[in-house]
Amino acid sequence: MSPATEHPYSFVNAIESVKSGQHSLSQATEKLLSQLTEEERLALLDGDVEFWAGLRSILWNRYNPTPYVHGAIPRLDIPGIKFTDGPRGVVMGNSTAFPVSMARGATWDLELERRVGHAIGLEAKAQGANYFAGVCVNLPRHPAWGRIQETYSEDPLFLGEFGLALTQSVQKHVMACVKHYALNSMENARFRVDVEISEPVLHEVYLAHFRRIVEGGVAAVMSAYNSVNGEWAGQNKHLLTEILRDQWGFDGLVMSDFVFGLRNAVLSVQNGLDIEAPFRQQRGMHLEKALKDKSLEWKDVDRSCERILKKQLEFAISTEDSQPTEDVVFCDEHRALAREVAGRSMVLLKNDPVNESPVLPLQAGGLKRVAVVGRLADIANTGDKGSSQVYPPEVVTPLAGIRAALPDAEVLFAETIEKAEELAAQVDFVICVAGYTFAEEGEYVIPALQDNPALRAVLPPPKTDEDRKTLAILEGKSSNSGDITAGAGGDRISLRLREEDEKLIAAVTAKNSKTVVSIVSAGAVIVEEWKDKVPAILMSWYSGSEGGHALADVLLGKIDASGRLPFSIPTEEAHLPFFERDATEIYYSQWYGQHLLDKLGVDAAFPFGFGLSYTTWKVDNATASREDPSSIEAIKVAFKVTNTGNRAGRFIAQVYGLAQVDEFPKRVLLGFAPVNVEAGQEANVTVEASLRPVQQWSSGTWSLRTRELAIEVAKFAGDKECAKTTILL
Repeated sequence: MSPATEHPYSFVNAIESVKSGQHSLSQATEKLLSQLTEEERLALLDGDVEFWAGLRSILWNRYNPTPYVHGAIPRLDIPGIKFTDGPRGVVMGNSTAFPVSMARGATWDLELERRVGHAIGLEAKAQGANYFAGVCVNLPRHPAWGRIQETYSEDPLFLGEFGLALTQSVQKHVMACVKHYALNSMENARFRVDVEISEPVLHEVYLAHFRRIVEGGVAAVMSAYNSVNGEWAGQNKHLLTEILRDQWGFDGLVMSDFVFGLRNAVLSVQNGLDIEAPFRQQRGMHLEKALKDKSLEWKDVDRSCERILKKQLEFAISTEDSQPTEDVVFCDEHRALAREVAGRSMVLLKNDPVNESPVLPLQAGGLKRVAVVGRLADIANTGDKGSSQVYPPEVVTPLAGIRAALPDAEVLFAETIEKAEELAAQVDFVICVAGYTFAEEGEYVIPALQDNPALRAVLPPPKTDEDRKTLAILEGKSSNSGDITAGAGGDRISLRLREEDEKLIAAVTAKNSKTVVSIVSAGAVIVEEWKDKVPAILMSWYSGSEGGHALADVLLGKIDASGRLPFSIPTEEAHLPFFERDATEIYYSQWYGQHLLDKLGVDAAFPFGFGLSYTTWKVDNATASREDPSSIEAIKVAFKVTNTGNRAGRFIAQVYGLAQVDEFPKRVLLGFAPVNVEAGQEANVTVEASLRPVQQWSSGTWSLRTRELAIEVAKFAGDKECAKTTILL
């Protein structure tokens, strides 16, 4: 049957033929592809909107207000890839803003993340998307990384488990895309930096979580902007074909990061990139000519076409029972979930006694006057304003949340240091909100060509005056450029609070010893200069549209303080890996975060996994077993958790392995589980722990590093009160 047939085999026909058993998914895909003209086949490989018109819509309207469509073929009812971004919610419309991914990681609760993924999937589909590109699992080698809020942890196992939980729940409704593959953890230099890395470290550390999510069935992968060992990630054959497809068996589609995600259109097709996103750009400029002069073959084009069509068909069938309506967007249920997640995410770093009793939780009945102070206390501060920005109809600020929770108290507000100092002397308690906004950390949104003129080569030639005006903005030559640079973000210049925040903390604590500092941030904040001045410190993150209510829930003890750090916080910058914001090349080793602190033999200010509770805990009776003696994948670790305090609480059990071999981290995370236990009660818990973190990659194969593995069941990495056992592997 030719593409010109009067009644062609359509997307709808393909779905019905698979459901009826007439065709396999592969057969239906092949038959559908045979109906496409050459022009339509090429149209599958990039966005449907012309480049300059699409870019103008981002610059002068808004990023991703409706789905970005790639490869829709109306003649055959092919819907195309209908893209929406994330990860703190659906970027389109006015969706629920959940806490940022790093905050959700701080819950250490995979079931909670699955519920978030379910809500996100519903909101994406209800607004016309079939593809959610918000599964970000890049490993933050250094806490200054500007987009650290979009990922979950510094730990590869943790990243893989959380990314998989989000993926599988989102995919009940739409395709999920994991990003940015790979080694994307520098923001300012992302369009120019080449990351050099050894093959074992690449596989064991920086790709381990991607592998886990690919094996779990993710539909799509987004390539990174940066170069890896000398080749851009969006056209890197070793990453996109040899590892992703040949080694891991990935059968989905690969999409580029937006606009600057590849540098050679022909090479990108040949080496495994399926879609150039989000508009018609380099492939529209070069592929037709390359096919004519035989520098590109149709078999390479058709290979990508098959992958794209097959995933669309597969998910059209598997998600057909998901038919949400728009009233699900920012619904009461999703707002309640956002509040629950935010409350579970907050990490109590310090809770010293004042007048012989811990400052937190607050006793609402004893509060007559409360001061909420700081420049961040009454602003909607849900995170970065780049490609991950969500636009909820309402955001509950810390001030609004505290006022709602204390209707019988006078809740006063001060933004300036002078006013805050005055109020601090007059109130029962001070809540000081300090930290960052999108201006200090986030996506590096600048006139890209001004910063990197070499990128001009990837843009189509401007044809109209409007095109030329848009180009001038990218070059930083237009007065309209201020609209972009206002939210520059980028990698953090400092890991400490702003000077005005530290002065605010000093001023209010000098007047009132009953003060808690609530830190709004996505990554580690060094607090050594001021932490001894305050009795209580709470990491409250960019906490989403219901964050103010959640802050009150934690401060007032309506829920236990159960968040735990998904990274380590050092005492000084010297204990971190080398980091240069504007580097053109950098070397990545396995030494960063808690592992580097252990290697250096220095204590963390707050170690990986740390967080205080409103009750006390004991762990004992640890045992480890292996059901399959030949497996190098998993063990079971059983133990008893006892709540030794006087109120119910949530314990975050953390299972670590100590391989005790040279040039390997002292301890690695193998598994974790949240455990709810009533006061004075105990729970017997079993965690299925992965052995992958103690495997080594050599000559294309995996093997265990050791045959004797020490196990610790702990409150945090290095917990001296942990329960210990040993297993022979």
